[in-house]
Amino acid sequence: MKKVAAVLLTSIALQNVDAQNFIQAYKNRADMVTQTNINTNLQEFAAFGIKKTGTVANNNALNWLKNKYLSYGYAASDLSEDAFTYGGNTSKNLIITKTGTVYPNKYVIICGHYDTIVGPGVSDNGSGTSIILEAARILKDVPTEYSIKFIHFSGEEQGLVGSNHYVNNIAYQGGNQVLDIKLVLNIDQVGGLIGNNNNTITCERDTGGVSSNNAASDIATQELMTCTGLYSPLQTNLSYAYSSDYMPFEAKGYTITGFYEYLRSENEHTVNDTFANLDPVYVFNVGKAAVGALQHFAVATTTNNLLSANETSVQKSGEGIRIYPNPAKDLVTLEFEQKVKQFKVEVNDMAGNTVLNLENQEKINTSGLKNGVYTFTIKTDKGNTTKKIIINK
Repeated sequence: MKKVAAVLLTSIALQNVDAQNFIQAYKNRADMVTQTNINTNLQEFAAFGIKKTGTVANNNALNWLKNKYLSYGYAASDLSEDAFTYGGNTSKNLIITKTGTVYPNKYVIICGHYDTIVGPGVSDNGSGTSIILEAARILKDVPTEYSIKFIHFSGEEQGLVGSNHYVNNIAYQGGNQVLDIKLVLNIDQVGGLIGNNNNTITCERDTGGVSSNNAASDIATQELMTCTGLYSPLQTNLSYAYSSDYMPFEAKGYTITGFYEYLRSENEHTVNDTFANLDPVYVFNVGKAAVGALQHFAVATTTNNLLSANETSVQKSGEGIRIYPNPAKDLVTLEFEQKVKQFKVEVNDMAGNTVLNLENQEKINTSGLKNGVYTFTIKTDKGNTTKKIIINK
C-alpha cells in the first residue's frame, strides 16, 4: 500500500463524542475482539509466505479465508468470488455478504487486501485482513439495518487491480451503478512497529478526485474518529485517503473512509514485514475501533448479543423470573411473576468460582464484583433458573 509518500496531518483531531451516543452493546461486541484471535490470524497469514497476486501462495491464502468464514457459521451461499487476470495469472477477490434487516440492498463495505509482495506482509496487509475476520466473526448473528460486505481484495500491490475490477464489473456493470453502497471502510497496514508508542490511528477522508463525495466522506470520517474514541483506547489523527482499495470506489462517487497506522513502521514491501516486527496489541485495538464503527455505520441492534436468545428472555422454573438490568453495574434485580417466599441466589464467575451466595434477596448488590460475565442461579422449590449477567461499570 501507499506507494507514494504522503505528509500526514499531525494534529490530533478533537472528537465530538456528543454527536454520537455511546452504545453499551456496541462496546460489548467491540470487546469481543480477542488478542488470541488477532495473533492467530496474523501468524497463519504469515505462514503462507509471499502472497503475490496469481501465485499458489495467494490462492492458498484465499482458501484459508474462505474456510475461516465457513468456520464462523457463514453459509457457502454467503461467499462469492470475483475473478480477474493480471500478468497472465488468475486471482480472486473474496466477498462475504451479511444481509441487512431494513435496507438489504444498501451496503456498508469493510475491505482490505490480502495479497503481498517481497515479504509475508503481516502488517501490509495481514493486519487489515485479521481485523476484517474478527469483525465478521463477532457480527455474524448480530442484526444490522444495512447489509454488510466483508471484502478481501487481491491485486492491490499491482495498482489496485482487484478493487478496480470489482468496482467496474460488480458495483458497476455496463457503466451503470448496480450496488447501492452507503460507505466503504478500508483497512490497510495498521500493524505499527513493535516498540513504538502505538496509541494513535490515522483516519482517512476523501479530499480529492470526485468532489461530490468529499463532504459525505468528511462526515463519515469524523464519525469513524468518534467511534474509535468510544470503543477503543486509541487516539485519532485526521489525514487523507490515497493509494489503496477505496480509491476505485471514490472514483465512482461512493463515500469512503479508512484506517492507516499513524507512526509508520516503514517495513511495508520488505522482508521485515513480519509478525515479530509489528505490534499485535495495536492491531487488537484497531480491531475494537473497527467493530465499533462498523456497527455504527451498519446500524447494528442495540440488544446485547453476548447472550443466547434463551438467556436474554424471561426464564421460567415453575415461576417466571426476570433478572435485570443486563449489563449491570452495582445492582441486579430479581422479579418474580408470582410471589416466592423462599429462594437462594448463587453467583459464579466464568471460572466456576462462587462469588455470592444469598437467600431471599431480590435486590443484589454487585458493587464488589469486577467487570466480566457471571452466572446467576436462582434456586426455588420448583427448580433452578440460570442466566448470564454482564457486569460492566
